[in-house]
Amino acid sequence: MRTRAAVATQAGKPLEIMEVNLEGPRAGEVMVEVRATGLCHTDDFTLSGADPEGLFPAILGHEGAGVVVEVGEGVRSVKPGDHVIPLYTPECRECPSCLSRKTNLCTSIRATQGQGVMPDGSSRFTTLDGDPILHYMGCSTFSNFTVLPEIAVAKIREDAPFDKVCYIGCGVTTGVGAVINTAKVEIGAKAAVFGLGGIGLNVIQGLRLAGADMIIGVDINPAKKEWGERFGMTHFINPKECDNVVQEIVEMTKTPFDRIGGADYSFDCTGNVQVMRDALECTHRGWGQSIIIGVAPAGAEIATRPFQLVTGREWKGTAFGGARGRTDVPQIVEWYMEGKIEIDPMITHTLTLDEINKGFDMMHAGESIRSVVVY
Repeated sequence: MRTRAAVATQAGKPLEIMEVNLEGPRAGEVMVEVRATGLCHTDDFTLSGADPEGLFPAILGHEGAGVVVEVGEGVRSVKPGDHVIPLYTPECRECPSCLSRKTNLCTSIRATQGQGVMPDGSSRFTTLDGDPILHYMGCSTFSNFTVLPEIAVAKIREDAPFDKVCYIGCGVTTGVGAVINTAKVEIGAKAAVFGLGGIGLNVIQGLRLAGADMIIGVDINPAKKEWGERFGMTHFINPKECDNVVQEIVEMTKTPFDRIGGADYSFDCTGNVQVMRDALECTHRGWGQSIIIGVAPAGAEIATRPFQLVTGREWKGTAFGGARGRTDVPQIVEWYMEGKIEIDPMITHTLTLDEINKGFDMMHAGESIRSVVVY
């Protein structure tokens, strides 16, 4: 069949809107009609050419929602008509990683996914001339129709709006999940969130959901103060307006009973390695945890004095918020539908596929939290 898609033909160039061929699902695969897709910084990172694993030509996009239209041989967990969210972190429930219950990083199709192809080593997309086009993060939601492995779709309730819950395919789950799954924040905790973009705001509402008492937002853009407060932030720091952001947080978190100070938890949502150091060092001696969410540039390294770790602080990383996609994503959709988390205010722009490059321009200009393309 033919489908319209935004194709990344080469690094650093705008996406090209074109018709492409899409082969139907083979054994263990499903075809999904994508109804909506978010524009994520990871897509932009790859398109820029800075991603060392970036491959071209490819159909980007990994934050979507849609409807199953066809299934291949052997598919049992979904059927045509089911509403689903594509998963760039699949959940096979059979590989050593899934069975360990210690990680959400399923390894069953990691190798082929990183090569831009399906598990059998081939692509389902081609140009109208028959030249192959690569998949992206196993999803390729910048196409109106796409094919995915069965283990890379999460079935969700049918009354959830596509243009909102598509954001759960990456940003919402990454931020909220980092709090709930990775840090396991408890009621009454004090936390600091560095970077109040789409991920940081979701960390904030995850902290609110977990019952944190003090939620300190840190951002160099003063306009983010209002956004943070909207989602549950209790205090705001602009590093440009203080001498030492680490000391500022330590002082803010001291109490008459605890004169040491420091956040119980901190979250880096910036990808800046110096900020990652600040996020660790502002946490409490003896038990502070700092969670790295932001993706740093290729080759970047983090540094701190070993004494920071010897005295009880922990550095942790998280991918997709530690969520097991097929199991946890439907639950996060439920939280949204029940009003426990908000998504609507973060969808600041709704675009057509033809306007997708405008969405990336607004991202670069800092004019959007999340732009969503609706097919």
